[in-house]
Amino acid sequence: MAELTKQDIGRFLARQGILVAFVVFMIAFALANPRFLAVDNIFGVIRSSAILGVMALGVTFVVIGGNLDLSVGSMMSFSTIVVLDLHDKLGPTLAIPAMFAMTLALGAFIGFLVGYLKLNSLIVTLGMLSAIHGLTLTYSGGKNMDIADKEGTWFAVIGQGSIAGIPVPILLFAGLAIVLSMMLGKTPFGRKVYAVGGNGTAATFSGVPRARVVFMTYMISAFCVATAGMMQASRSLGSQNTVGQGMELEVLAAVILGGASLLGGSGTIFKTVIGVLILGFIQNGLLLVGLEFYVQYVVTWVIIILAVWLDIAAKRGRLLSPIA
Repeated sequence: MAELTKQDIGRFLARQGILVAFVVFMIAFALANPRFLAVDNIFGVIRSSAILGVMALGVTFVVIGGNLDLSVGSMMSFSTIVVLDLHDKLGPTLAIPAMFAMTLALGAFIGFLVGYLKLNSLIVTLGMLSAIHGLTLTYSGGKNMDIADKEGTWFAVIGQGSIAGIPVPILLFAGLAIVLSMMLGKTPFGRKVYAVGGNGTAATFSGVPRARVVFMTYMISAFCVATAGMMQASRSLGSQNTVGQGMELEVLAAVILGGASLLGGSGTIFKTVIGVLILGFIQNGLLLVGLEFYVQYVVTWVIIILAVWLDIAAKRGRLLSPIA
């Protein structure tokens, strides 16, 4: 009976341990600083996490489909710089769709390499991380971008406005999460994504167009990155050409924290949102208790390691391997 109890505890911690840790963090931060649970602080955290969250929604499709996308940080930098540059040349009405088209073209190229040519997604997207970064620097001439007329553009509403007291970035994040959640959980395409990620060979023999499904997951990821780039550009109306550098690890951490398996075939949009909020509130709490911002990088690393460990533990049903 005692052994059974230990196994039950191990399974629970493997599946829900990160949520338990999150609750402990929240209580500790609230006790350390009462402002942590203030309404304005909560809205501020969600708003600042919205850009990361939108990117994580798209990467969720890629990971559930059994692949990785490490190019999203560089791609977000590219999207941000392009829409800022085209804003003054074409106006926001034309700049936004032009930027989306260019970003989707990059996503289509990655999807073709991974889906149809069946190249390793880690190698492809790691290479594209550097390639897109170089493309961004080439496009911008190594310079940062700013909108000339910051006071007279409606473009600022996307990143700075609010509707009924709710910031627009939060509404975009929530709206996109609802749409993609329905797509993943309620449509034949969503079931195909799970099938391909769970067992690609079996899915192929079952008539699922594996290459097309993988291709579409990268297109969805690129669309989300373009949306995040638009939000980032609108929020600041100017940007460095490395604004998205390093975000790919945070995005992946949020997705894995939400329960999506690195092995593919499992995960949900709702849990990815929870993973994004976990990262956001932990980072905010660290700042409120007086720790320097660079401590966040160490904490993010620890969270990634913990999330991967719990993911593997959930697959084998115990926290520690029986093999020494």
